[in-house]
This record gives sequence, C-alpha cells and structure tokens, in this order.
Amino acid sequence: MVELMVVVAIIAILVAMAAPAYQDYAIRAKVSELVAAASAFKSAIAAKANSDMTLASSGLGLTLTPFSGKITGGSVTDGGIITVLGSNTSVGTAVSIVLTPSNSAGRVTWVCGTGGTTAQYKYVPAECRN
Repeated sequence: MVELMVVVAIIAILVAMAAPAYQDYAIRAKVSELVAAASAFKSAIAAKANSDMTLASSGLGLTLTPFSGKITGGSVTDGGIITVLGSNTSVGTAVSIVLTPSNSAGRVTWVCGTGGTTAQYKYVPAECRN
C-alpha cells in the first residue's frame, strides 16, 4: 500500500512539473502562427522593395486587419516594418512580433523581434529572441 502511495506521489510531482512546460509549448505554437500569418506582407514588401530598390515606401498601402485567427491587432509602416499582436484570448498571453526588413544589394532580409520585451522570449520562436 505504501508503495502505491509513493508511486502516486511521484506521478503527481511529475505532472505538476510538466503542465507549465506544456502550456508554454502550446502558446509558442500559436505564436508561430502569428509569424506565419505575416508572411504575405513580407512577400509584398520584398517585391515592392526590389522593384523600387528601396524600402522607403515598401509598406505603403498595406494594412493589417485582425481576423478570426490568432491576430488581434497590428500594423505595417510605410518603411515595411510589420507588427503583429496576439492577446490572452487568441494565443494565451499578450505577445507582439515585430518583423523589420533590411535591404542590402537588392536582397531583403528580415529580423524578427518582440519590440524589446524580453519577458516574451519564452513564447516566441527562437529567431525572434533578439
């Protein structure tokens, strides 16, 4: 009988340790959807930047509107910086993804970040932790 109680106690401890890690993993998966949803804007900005040879007006006219998915807000600047927001209800925590383009030698590259909020690092993909 004592052995059974020890086994139950060990299982309870393991579950208590694993539940928060699983919750963070589930949030990270939803936040990855935010990054993927911004890919259409990345393509449009890169195409405009390549045709104009500058990022100055590459985001001009693009608007990011929240839809029924994970995105609850965001914006696209005229310079092509994409900000995508998720909330407690859509992804499980308030998170912002900022995609910043740079143009060198006619090639647009992207830097993903959280807008300087290091508390969000555990919820964002590895490439966005800067």
